[in-house]
Amino acid sequence: MKCLILFPYPTESDGVSLQGELLYRGLLKLGVEAIPCHYKESIQKEFYLRNLDLDFVVGIGFWGNIPEIVQEPLKFGVTPIPWFNADGWVANYKEEFNKLKLMFTTSAWVRSIYERDGVDVSKIVPMHIGIDTDLFKPMENNEENKNRKLALRRMFGVRDNEKMILTMGGDVTSKGAQEMFRALAEIDKEFKDWKYVCKSWPSDCASEWREKEEALVEELGIQDKVVFIDDAFSQEFMAEVLNCCDIYAAPSRIEGFGMIQVEAMACGKPVISINVGGPAETIIHNKTGFLAKVAEEIQLKEEWAYPSMGFVTKQIVKFDKPKTFAYRADINDLKEYTLNLLTDEKLCEQMGKAGREHVVKNLDYRVTSKKMLNVIKEKLKIN
Repeated sequence: MKCLILFPYPTESDGVSLQGELLYRGLLKLGVEAIPCHYKESIQKEFYLRNLDLDFVVGIGFWGNIPEIVQEPLKFGVTPIPWFNADGWVANYKEEFNKLKLMFTTSAWVRSIYERDGVDVSKIVPMHIGIDTDLFKPMENNEENKNRKLALRRMFGVRDNEKMILTMGGDVTSKGAQEMFRALAEIDKEFKDWKYVCKSWPSDCASEWREKEEALVEELGIQDKVVFIDDAFSQEFMAEVLNCCDIYAAPSRIEGFGMIQVEAMACGKPVISINVGGPAETIIHNKTGFLAKVAEEIQLKEEWAYPSMGFVTKQIVKFDKPKTFAYRADINDLKEYTLNLLTDEKLCEQMGKAGREHVVKNLDYRVTSKKMLNVIKEKLKIN
């Protein structure tokens, strides 16, 4: 069996690229002749599509990547299989989606977005992203590792007596950091020994949000308890940072999967998130972490659309059904769950252990790759 895997390749540090890389590695382990290639138009991509006897092409991305991931393979008579996310709505390309033999989404929630926006989802199968549990795992509890954790925590400004809460993302507001600020301001009245480390990827978007984040923590009087970091970490260092925290928190405003939350569980850390989207499908409430209820859903009645989205001209699209722009987690839930974990080390340990077991069993890339391959064989009638 031979296939092409289209994703940002060579592998980058973003979630889409890692999603493709881990699928590629997983299929290789299953004996599939998988070939990685960037999804953008290139001589390399055309050569593979034109000259290799491919059984199918899996493309990683979102609905806006239809031209590169669906339309281009079809020109060469190759069956495309998108594995897509969504950012709250699906713009155009409904006709192309409806002609597909098979498509994967990163969660059932993402599938529901396609259904809401008029796509025939009878051929869409939710498939969670797999992660590398050999890399993301608890560090051995020896003296050397204890010293490494302590040194890294001190670099982040966390005192030895303080609990470290961590959020990481392209920006931290989209991961729910502003809701966490409000919850932690209330917690600080009862429990003082904590620091909240917010790590963003350097970008214009993160910088724009940072001004609002800094203003909010100052308004709440917790500016000395929140540490902002803008830096690019390797996957290996990400695993080390996750091992250093006591609690991983990301009650994301919108999340089609939530890769870092799963990686945190794989490292044996309790996770706090929101009971909607991808996190609601990967985190087991009261067992591997806590899921705060949704306090608010922000919806759009119209949105700008562009030719890059499959429209003829730039225009405002008015929605028949309002589109979800973002969610907000309940602050009281976040306060209760965070305080429980800050004051109960045994609970943290139990949830961390359960989270690790859950991820290894269900969300390791070798497990998800095998599930995906079995579905492909069945749906496309490949032996």
